[in-house]
Amino acid sequence: MSEIPAQPSPDPELLIKLTRTRMPFGRYKDRLIIDLPEPYLVWLSQQGFPKGELGDMLRTVYEIKLNGLEYLLKPLRKDAPKCR
Repeated sequence: MSEIPAQPSPDPELLIKLTRTRMPFGRYKDRLIIDLPEPYLVWLSQQGFPKGELGDMLRTVYEIKLNGLEYLLKPLRKDAPKCR
């Protein structure tokens, strides 16, 4: 009998960080990562996400938006500062 592989579970700290971290550079500098427009995230995915933690966060937001899962982050956003 083979075991069913465990489903990966989202890291709650990463999800909270996505609602509070601002883009550090470029056209969308100072905008919350979760508020970046989807076309910009698509462009970044085609160009290649930056390395490191920022790239991981951008890749995660891209996947969240691509799959229409933004609603999952709404409860985490209520205390986040508003995007200008």
